[in-house]
Amino acid sequence: MKLPAALGPLQARWTGLPGREKNLLRLAGGLVLATILWLSLLSPALTTLRQAGSQARLLDQQLQQMHALQAQAQALQSQPPLGHDEAQRALTLATQQALGASARLQVTGERATVTVQAASAEALAQWLAQARLNARSVPLEARLSRASGGTGGASWNGVVVMSLPSR
Repeated sequence: MKLPAALGPLQARWTGLPGREKNLLRLAGGLVLATILWLSLLSPALTTLRQAGSQARLLDQQLQQMHALQAQAQALQSQPPLGHDEAQRALTLATQQALGASARLQVTGERATVTVQAASAEALAQWLAQARLNARSVPLEARLSRASGGTGGASWNGVVVMSLPSR
């Protein structure tokens, strides 16, 4: 069946409708078309436009964090290198200051193994920062687990292996 032949009965029905019903059908068709245009074109664009401000602020914050990390990395790179003994002393001091009795440090060659028992998350974070800045030591391996129980926040048990400069 061809399209003109299929449209013939519809055209006959359309011409037989009173003017008021034709206007109502035109209005309904216009509303359907407007709804389709709104849902497919305008609504997604307006949603994107509404979210652009918050996304821009979020991206600005991330950019500022990246710049701060870049400045910190450049400051670390510009520091003079430490010898093995100075780095070991700085790591020992950082361990005693930040972790105290909850940690045991053992140095073997260019590696320092720190065993922590019930160390607080804040103390571990402070110790890692001090180890990185003062001893210029970075973690090579970490096996930490959250200790069960405990009062006043999370505590951690485990082993952290840090690098030291070569002799």
